[in-house]
Amino acid sequence: MQQMITRKILYAMAGIILLITAWQLGQETAVSQSTAAQALQATTPKTLMHVFAYTPVAGATQADFDAFRKATADLVGKIPGLRKVWVGKLRRPLEQDNVQRVYGVAMEFDNEAALDAYAGHPAHTEWIKVYDRVRVPGTTTLDILGE
Repeated sequence: MQQMITRKILYAMAGIILLITAWQLGQETAVSQSTAAQALQATTPKTLMHVFAYTPVAGATQADFDAFRKATADLVGKIPGLRKVWVGKLRRPLEQDNVQRVYGVAMEFDNEAALDAYAGHPAHTEWIKVYDRVRVPGTTTLDILGE
């Protein structure tokens, strides 16, 4: 009889431990899901992305591309509101009007006013001279407003 009571107490204790463990895991999962949702929300910037793809000039040298990458990176700090730039080859060529765009640039701006100021900035005028050495005139451009 005492063995039966001891067994019931052990089963009850094991059940209580299991219940408490499950409750604790549920609490941790809820917190981690809440944190994940907050992190996702926090990674959606309210900035503007100015993105364009271009076709390279057939005769452009590696030195021309290196100068272009450097000139593009150097715009950060010269153009007010320009935060970051990315320069690289597109993962897949983009075809538009029977022309293949192979390379791309992305620029992150504070807002539309910063993008507008960039277009008329003297540093942009100088940058265009370097850009024109590596690209066929014409680009595929889009601007993305963060929400």
